[in-house]
Amino acid sequence: MDLDLTPRERELAAKARAFCDQVLLPREIETDEHGELPQARRAAMIQAVIDWGFAGVNHAKQDGGRGFTTLEQIVIEEQLGRATNGLWTCVWRPPVSLKFGTEAQKRDYLLPSNQGRRRGCFAITESGAGSDPRQVRTRAEFRNNQWYLSGEKWFVTSYNASDYIIVHAHVDGDPDKPTLFLVDKPSPGIVHLRSPRFMHNYAFDHAELRLEEVPVPPERMLGEIGQGFELTKDWFVETRLQIAAHTLGAAIRATEIANDYATTREQFGKPIRDFQAVEFMLADMAVEIFAGKSMLYRVAAEMDRGLDRKLAHARASALKLFCSEMAGRVIDRAVQILGGRGYMRENPVERLYRDIRVDRIWEGTSEIQRGVIGGQIRKRGLEIYTGWG
Repeated sequence: MDLDLTPRERELAAKARAFCDQVLLPREIETDEHGELPQARRAAMIQAVIDWGFAGVNHAKQDGGRGFTTLEQIVIEEQLGRATNGLWTCVWRPPVSLKFGTEAQKRDYLLPSNQGRRRGCFAITESGAGSDPRQVRTRAEFRNNQWYLSGEKWFVTSYNASDYIIVHAHVDGDPDKPTLFLVDKPSPGIVHLRSPRFMHNYAFDHAELRLEEVPVPPERMLGEIGQGFELTKDWFVETRLQIAAHTLGAAIRATEIANDYATTREQFGKPIRDFQAVEFMLADMAVEIFAGKSMLYRVAAEMDRGLDRKLAHARASALKLFCSEMAGRVIDRAVQILGGRGYMRENPVERLYRDIRVDRIWEGTSEIQRGVIGGQIRKRGLEIYTGWG
């Protein structure tokens, strides 16, 4: 069993760390103070992503992407996760659902998205529909050779950085007919209700929208009627792996800061790492990171070897659950080691502490992940998680 990263994987990880250090980290404080990445910085950020070769990391070369393997994407995402304020999202990843589009849809949406000329956002969640997508009330009705979408959507992440929306709606209000639609911005009938503030600051917004009979041409339906949930599941697998990688990177950065501080901070005549209470915290942090990284890299490598789609979904849930909760514990300890300094907004550990809390909620709460895992154990047995191969 070869557990070594290839030279290419190591090179990509080093390049992504340098990109994070040189491009993302210098924008952290102003993004936190402004509440978003300032508009004046956005064009230069897009160009930097292109120049560094990180545009479209999650798509095939024939669609304008980079053609990276899953593991190559993971080593990149881990390094980007070191940035606070969600600045990792500046390295855009066109929705995976687009790879199932028609040739015309790929030409008009996927290819320009990979090139940095377009950006899309996903509209799924509603006031009464989060973990249970069957509760979606947004309707799609076909009249006079055109679709019309009506409903409200919450938490449309990166809405103000996007020029199209992938909307999850139920055809004729039927929850057995979940369907995705490509909606350009601006379009008549799209009402931006507000972009609420959250515990963390983020590079872009999380909008609430109302769709008032928004017209959509029939060729902008993505996939088939009733296929929306299946296409969305593929998106969830990808985003859950990304969250696992980002939280791992965040935990490592917090631990590096805490370790350096514990080495240089002296109290009672010696470095505080010499006190067993602090040393044991650092030890626990390192072991949790070791476990999360081992799990993440293993699953990514399995997916590159053709892991069954259902198994990938099952293991992505385990990854998202463990890594998001692990990072919460690790970063909490980092704040404790830094004491008052760890509670100052100018300190990356404080921002990581705020940032990381949402990772146990979005793209499926920890409780939903446990439900998925428990269901997989009932269907397939414990060996899906306790076995090997």
